[in-house]
Amino acid sequence: MRLILSRKGFDSSAGGCPNPIFPDGRLFALPIPDDRSTIQYKEIAFEDIPVGRLVHQLTKARVKGHHGAHLDPDLLESAFERQPGWRPLLGQTGSAQGHLQKQQVQQGDVFLFFGLFRPVELFNRKWRFVPGAPSCHHLWGWLQIGEIKKVDSEDVQSSQWLKYHPHLQVSGDEYNTLYIADDKRRKSAAMNFSSGIFPTSDCKLTLTAADSSKPSYWQLPSWFYPQDKPPLSYHHNLSRWDLKGGDCFLQSAARGQEFVLDLDFYPDALPWLKDLIARYGRQNLLAT
Repeated sequence: MRLILSRKGFDSSAGGCPNPIFPDGRLFALPIPDDRSTIQYKEIAFEDIPVGRLVHQLTKARVKGHHGAHLDPDLLESAFERQPGWRPLLGQTGSAQGHLQKQQVQQGDVFLFFGLFRPVELFNRKWRFVPGAPSCHHLWGWLQIGEIKKVDSEDVQSSQWLKYHPHLQVSGDEYNTLYIADDKRRKSAAMNFSSGIFPTSDCKLTLTAADSSKPSYWQLPSWFYPQDKPPLSYHHNLSRWDLKGGDCFLQSAARGQEFVLDLDFYPDALPWLKDLIARYGRQNLLAT
């Protein structure tokens, strides 16, 4: 089994700003801009907050409500109008998909999504980032793989519930792949994680070290330290790693979307993940 730390949502290059942590602690990972997507930001729902207006204000109008949004990973049923049969899913292609294939990611493996987040506030009835508040890398959702399907496969192309997804707007790409959460797996899987979100911020979900001014400098449980084990992919240089005061510190890679950990060598990972989901997660409970 593998755990994939997957970087998703707005950042300084994709979208041009962090994702918001609202005053009540709620998290929302903003879908990155995508001119080919048929989904507009103003069509996406996030509880009581108009997403089109939110991105317009946080990006200072660089991204507008009528712009295309890459709704992926797509974890919340309430985020968009659905066809019958919808399941949470993630699309991946290009070098990132090539890396997942090389790491032999398969059914039953778990994506753990993180992104760049920063507190926001309402000022003169407009959302803005809290002046002086730092950004951090923060966990915001997860997805256990039930099925892996190529976008150009007959099965995907004939599935009406998938027609909306941004990765179906691109054809002729052999790497274009969907990772779909299938709740039916939960009846037989040894570790039943399914999919869901971490709806509110917590220090236990924050990857960035508490005293660091750099979001990419992480503080992790000590069992993450590789020593004589295969390290988290993209992090083979041991100079990135350190053990201090009972914790593991990592200078995470600036490049790369998918960081894969082989859990055969890290038995403490599954109890850690199970505890995070039980304490802080909101799991999708879909009809099977």
